[in-house]
Amino acid sequence: MNLELIREYCLSLPNTTEMIQWGADLLFKIGGKMYAVAATEPSRVVLSFKATPEHFFEYQEREGVIPAPYMARNQWLAMERWDALRDGEVRELLAISYKLVLEKLPKRTQLELQSGKTGSVKKSARKKPSKKAAKTKSARKKAAKKATRKSRSKKNN
Repeated sequence: MNLELIREYCLSLPNTTEMIQWGADLLFKIGGKMYAVAATEPSRVVLSFKATPEHFFEYQEREGVIPAPYMARNQWLAMERWDALRDGEVRELLAISYKLVLEKLPKRTQLELQSGKTGSVKKSARKKPSKKAAKTKSARKKAAKKATRKSRSKKNN
């Protein structure tokens, strides 16, 4: 396995996006959430991905596979070299990572991805004004009306 094969496979998964982040790391995301990170420059870790609890403990017993730095608490594994796992295993683990992240996305985002409406995935929900803000706004309107009435009555007198 190598970076180009990883990139080709990840981009074949539906609605996957890629971006460079943290200097030279290639991130693969679904719905704005990452499911794999590959190093584009020499580093201690060449590929990281989310794993199931079973895979997390099983695979880290293999030579060349470690808990991912900074992400181990979220059950991410990291490969220290490209040949640490067979190509088929890497593809299977990336598919599982993709599925785990997809399932954790909000239902609305999942539906948007299924329907192909990916443009609105990153939009945050429009917030309703708080009750306090609404009261303040209505209080300001009332005060403005009252001030207008007072100024009219003074002009008339």
